[in-house]
Amino acid sequence: MRVVRMDVDEDPIMPAETVEMCLVSPPNEGTGNRLWEKMKYQLVEYHSLPGFLRDNEYILGHYRSEWPMKQILLSIFTIHNETLNVWTHLIGFFIFLSLTIYTAMKVPKVVDLHALQQISDALNKADLHKLQSEIRTCLPSLPNMPDLNKLREELKTSIPLMDLVPSLSNWHVLEHLHSCLPELFSAGNFIDVQVLQGMKEPITRWPFFTFLGGAMFCLLASSACHLLSCHSERLTYIMLRLDYAGIAALIATSFYPPVYYSFMCDPFFCNLYLGSITVLGIATILLSLLPMFQRPEFRKIRASLFFGMGISGVAPIIHKLVLFWQQPEALHTTLYEILMGVLYGVGALVYAARIPERWMPGKFDIAGQSHQLFHVLVVAGAFTHYQAGLVYLKWRDQNGC
Repeated sequence: MRVVRMDVDEDPIMPAETVEMCLVSPPNEGTGNRLWEKMKYQLVEYHSLPGFLRDNEYILGHYRSEWPMKQILLSIFTIHNETLNVWTHLIGFFIFLSLTIYTAMKVPKVVDLHALQQISDALNKADLHKLQSEIRTCLPSLPNMPDLNKLREELKTSIPLMDLVPSLSNWHVLEHLHSCLPELFSAGNFIDVQVLQGMKEPITRWPFFTFLGGAMFCLLASSACHLLSCHSERLTYIMLRLDYAGIAALIATSFYPPVYYSFMCDPFFCNLYLGSITVLGIATILLSLLPMFQRPEFRKIRASLFFGMGISGVAPIIHKLVLFWQQPEALHTTLYEILMGVLYGVGALVYAARIPERWMPGKFDIAGQSHQLFHVLVVAGAFTHYQAGLVYLKWRDQNGC
């Protein structure tokens, strides 16, 4: 039977004599059993922990040690030294889940609705019978030409709803009409070919959603790790590796939006940068599976490895600035990325140095410890990167390559 040391002052309901009696031998009566069960799930101090739960010697108390799963799950609503570690990233997960849903539902407004209204006005003024005959003569390759009266009515009906249309690939027909019927699409009839050319389809969103997925995976894995790791040595081993994999996934997927949208018109550099960070991320995840990677003495090595992954993003950022130094969006996104890097970097340094608890051991057991600050900075950095991603999407939606 494992004897767990506890501070008597932590439970004013249980007198010191009762605690002393319970430590001698487990009671067999009903009241004694309840007291014994209560004692088993008391918070303990650092020196009472088994070796696999000892990580930060400056956090002196309020540890959960080898609790059963039911009590662990219920502890998410109680106060201990992991409570804020769990909630800082759990709340972050729900923030990014909401942002993902919002981004998926938001259709980019890259279509000039005013120009579509001009097309409708021009058709209203045109001699439709004559126009239909001219179109058939000029564009014989278009079979089954619809009745232009019907087309006019459809335009009137659809114009207010055009911002809901996901694809405009069929509107290239308008360019053929411009070259075929210059009288209709002249300046006097309010149609401008540059406006028609500006009607672009929204660019692909998968790099942006890859980043959002990586952020959610990292935040949820971290929250689960801090909640469940006190159960057993085996579960601690599994959850720590899941946590490290989440950090590597967040860093790697953070490269996807800036690299893809900066170099989408240059497949060589796009594939080079994306391939490099993907390989580096996978290598980091595999390295984190080694048993020695979780030892406390490797804490600074872990932080340095993740920090190095982030620093590798400097090359594509500089390359982007060289290519697009005249584009304000390039500078705008770079400022966001610098801020993100600062937030991640400060978080990694605080995590590795164990500031501020190393200055006042025991004073930050519940709130204000380095890991909690690290969590907040990670969420802030990821949100900053989300804002940069929105700038990239708007830039490429409007300008293309």
